[in-house]
Amino acid sequence: MLDILQKGGIILWIIMVLSVLAMAIVIERYFYFKRIKVDAEKLYIRIKGAFAKNHFDEALSICDSNVSPLTGLMKVGIAHRDQPEFVQKEVLKDAARQEIPQLERFLTPLGTIAHISPLLGLLGTVTGNIKSFGILGGGTSFADPSVLAKGISEALITTAAGLIVSIPAVIFYNYLIQKVENILIKMENQVNEMILLLKGQKKERTGDEV
Repeated sequence: MLDILQKGGIILWIIMVLSVLAMAIVIERYFYFKRIKVDAEKLYIRIKGAFAKNHFDEALSICDSNVSPLTGLMKVGIAHRDQPEFVQKEVLKDAARQEIPQLERFLTPLGTIAHISPLLGLLGTVTGNIKSFGILGGGTSFADPSVLAKGISEALITTAAGLIVSIPAVIFYNYLIQKVENILIKMENQVNEMILLLKGQKKERTGDEV
């Protein structure tokens, strides 16, 4: 392994560092999405039941025990349940926008790694070939074929390494982007559902007061 790294040169070391960073990002995102995963439909039914009984503390407790961007929206809606509908809508939309940076955290670096890894591999190919052809031009290839082989090895190793890092990075990047988009769609639907729930709950309270 060390011999391969030596043959690949400095560019291969850079690619290896990027591969470690990409792996760390994927692992961190995996545990993050696993931690915030909730059954939104069941959660909404439980909170709706608490609302029907005017048990708002119970609804907040349900949200606190199921931490996720979706329950975060619900908590904001509950906190502003007495506000006018247009205020509730703006507050919920603002809360949803504030969740986006956390959902997309580290995805830009992962996408960058996915795109530059093959380019670095190509750069290694170019520099390796330059060394090889420079040796040939100097007429020393037959005298020291190992030097020529080293340049060719660097060219081939860095290309392969760049692709090996890039392919899984692209796959995970696209997967995570799709996951974020799905969560954002759910959050958008959740905003509308919370508005309807709060509106219905306010009508019920108004009717009871009358």
